[in-house]
Amino acid sequence: MKRTTEEKIKLIWDFHGPVAAKTAEHHTKHLAEFIVLENLNNDITGFINFSDYHSAAYMVVDKSELKEVRAILKPHRGQIFKNENS
Repeated sequence: MKRTTEEKIKLIWDFHGPVAAKTAEHHTKHLAEFIVLENLNNDITGFINFSDYHSAAYMVVDKSELKEVRAILKPHRGQIFKNENS
């Protein structure tokens, strides 16, 4: 995995309903597979449970990768990624 100092974008997919958490967790596995297949610069993925009926899966990409990844995977939304560890 190549690490860069480039600005990073968190791509987010929202899921709603009684199985939202399970769906988001499963979607994260596919995002991780995509990162490996496409040899992307970051391997940051995960899922968040906002409530019993709203969860989200996410992956982080470098800004230079955004346009291509967004066209292929069609995330619902995105935001600038701020690493809590730095």
